[in-house]
Amino acid sequence: MFIHIKEAAYNCTPERPDPVFAKKLQELIGGQWGEISVMLGYMFQAWNSRGPIKYRDMTYDIGTEEIGHVEMLATMVARLLEQSPVEAQEHAAKDSIVGAVMGGARVEDVVFASMSPQHAIVSGGGAMPVDSEGNRWTADYITSSGNLLADFRFNVTAESQGRVQAARMYNMTDDPGVKDMLSYLIARDTMHQNQWLAAIAELEAEGFDETPNPLSFPQELQREEFAYKYLQHSRGGESATGRWASGPSMDGKGQFEFIAEPPALGPKLELGPTDPRLYGTQKTPMPPSAS
Repeated sequence: MFIHIKEAAYNCTPERPDPVFAKKLQELIGGQWGEISVMLGYMFQAWNSRGPIKYRDMTYDIGTEEIGHVEMLATMVARLLEQSPVEAQEHAAKDSIVGAVMGGARVEDVVFASMSPQHAIVSGGGAMPVDSEGNRWTADYITSSGNLLADFRFNVTAESQGRVQAARMYNMTDDPGVKDMLSYLIARDTMHQNQWLAAIAELEAEGFDETPNPLSFPQELQREEFAYKYLQHSRGGESATGRWASGPSMDGKGQFEFIAEPPALGPKLELGPTDPRLYGTQKTPMPPSAS
């Protein structure tokens, strides 16, 4: 059960409307690494969790928090679209570079061309579950495998990518209200990265899983001679200087070995004939069929 509280998790009020930035901000809502992705990813991980309750509850906590982040961003986008930013348009028109791009066009037309037309046509001045290009959010963006270590590692990546994008957007606006909200979201991404890393460490310490994941797959069933070889599939030897090329493996179960010119271990790739009823091109001409 979820209960909605009318107060926002944090401030989400811009100083002035900005329909152009509203389009950009859509990326943090409906993009691959946006808040909808992490919100539903975490919730499905929690719903599907069969492990210790503390991991499920922690995942629920973050997933529910992310619902509030979607709400904040959607509200911010709607407020950025509330009215025409006349002063911002006039300021842009005075800029020589912007003026040259406009080529004498009306400022209102230029602003409208730069904003998302779907904000005006489809959502009527509201946020949408889309990215900054108007692509619909897709469930392909979420990960819920049932293996907590694998999922939590993905979650670190998701929070890292989300923080990168929020930080970039912070530098794309001079609106103090927008910056304030983004600074909050960036800070929460900091916590969430640390939170997932702590959960990963605890899973490993408690013996639920480890590297290589999954732990329960019998090591003797893998081709052990290939498990710790670094294969240099590019020219130049710079990669040989990395931690991954020599010394103990990160899981402590082997020694890294650098292979400068990895050999091809299989035969030449050549396909056999296909069913002639599929009319594919064969190695030799096919005789015409009898009439």
